[in-house]
Amino acid sequence: MKQDMPERSARTVLAFDFGLKRIGVAVGEPELRTAHPLPPIAAPGFDSIGKLVAEWHPGQLVVGLPVAANGEHPLAKRVERFARQLEGRFRLPVARVDERYTSVEAESRLRGTRNKSVDSVAAQLILEQYFDQAA
Repeated sequence: MKQDMPERSARTVLAFDFGLKRIGVAVGEPELRTAHPLPPIAAPGFDSIGKLVAEWHPGQLVVGLPVAANGEHPLAKRVERFARQLEGRFRLPVARVDERYTSVEAESRLRGTRNKSVDSVAAQLILEQYFDQAA
């Protein structure tokens, strides 16, 4: 069987927490079920995302989909458009994960720390949730 992609690409996943000003980013390995925040990027960020894709060679992308408890979240359509643009530009599968409460949890994790981005920690939580759901 011929393999054109590096072996690690099938194992690496990039996750994004979309925002209008910044996009949180995390990288992880499903086999280890670990995720780590990366520096956030300025929205819409497709050039920066392209550099991350070239650096990490992911086999999968994950986007946090905002869901409101009482219906559709105001950003849901923009996030879905962002996910479709990722699929089209990078020709990679893009999973959508309910990101409810990830920002609140990220802020809780970051209390008392410095130089960490809530956006990227939220992306880390989204990726950890994706790994949990895939298990």
